[in-house]
Amino acid sequence: MNVKYILSGFLLSVSVSSCIQDEALNVEAAIDGCTGTNIQSATIDHLRKEVEVYVLDGTDISQQELIFTLPDGATIQAEETETNDRPPLYDFSQNTLRHFVVTSEDGSTKTPYIVRVNKLALPTSFSFEELKETTPYNVFYLTNATGIMQWASGNPGYELSGMALNETQYPTVQYPEGYAGKCVKLTTLSTGSFGKPLGMPIAAGNIFIGSFDTQNAVLAPLQATHMGFPFTKRPTRMTGWFKYKAGETFTDKAGNVVTGKKDRGDIYAVLYEAPTSDFTLDGNLFPDGTGIDEHIVLLARIPEQEMTETDEWKKFDLEFTPQNGKTVNADDLKNEKYKLAVVFSSSVMGAYFQGAVGSELYIDEVEIICEN
Repeated sequence: MNVKYILSGFLLSVSVSSCIQDEALNVEAAIDGCTGTNIQSATIDHLRKEVEVYVLDGTDISQQELIFTLPDGATIQAEETETNDRPPLYDFSQNTLRHFVVTSEDGSTKTPYIVRVNKLALPTSFSFEELKETTPYNVFYLTNATGIMQWASGNPGYELSGMALNETQYPTVQYPEGYAGKCVKLTTLSTGSFGKPLGMPIAAGNIFIGSFDTQNAVLAPLQATHMGFPFTKRPTRMTGWFKYKAGETFTDKAGNVVTGKKDRGDIYAVLYEAPTSDFTLDGNLFPDGTGIDEHIVLLARIPEQEMTETDEWKKFDLEFTPQNGKTVNADDLKNEKYKLAVVFSSSVMGAYFQGAVGSELYIDEVEIICEN
């Protein structure tokens, strides 16, 4: 046996193994998700590299658990250490905004992130005056004494289509002429050549209380929508103002024209059971557009006959009515076992990619009226 060939073969195998190992090292450095005890919702702005974490008012944030979802092999570290830091527990009691750095598995990529913890007491009055300074689409938020509530929308998903050239060409935008000040304008738009092969020929304009998971926008769009925040009051009515115009041609999920069918917008709010703090309902609140999720306790929804086309602002006044034979339990309400979701859409079947391009819904000055 030739020792020279044996040695050469060994060195070659080591070299190949080394190359394979080097190639396997991940170069990605990003925050793909964030969960943890007491976190009600976490939204990630992948463009600005910001993570907004929402917890209930009264939560002890001196030891806030943050479990980050990172690419394979990546690590994360706070830039500055606070007194009570014991990763994954971090101290936000002195600084609610902190800086973190994600390092890729191979060490070549370092991505800085801002992580902000917001204490949230869900407000009951909503205008659409404030925009977060972000590109390329509008992000609405509302500030109050206890923190920031950021509205969610499908804008991040629509960005993937490449159809919008600027912030005014997204389904959910701010409009200067509201009922009082500015308002939100929701428009059903085409997703072009990107969406039709995926069974997503349209994108309805929508805005809702909750969060939107961009990572699942294409593979599981309904599950990418997380509805609601904790609520400790019993809602009785939802009021506000709207204008609506239906698009000309209604199409189905395949993009085929459905003759004789007219689009309409949707306005609703639900109070639902949330047995755990991280439990949320997804975009399939009304399965197939006709059913209702079993966790929903109260529903306020505009009737079909009231969602009429109008060029003038029209008031809606909707009563919360019991669903699924359920009643609100006072102790569970006090112990934060319910969540409230408020949803507006330019196409009532938009979650199932059915509707009419050009449908427009304007919403302003919304209020949730609760029992004293």
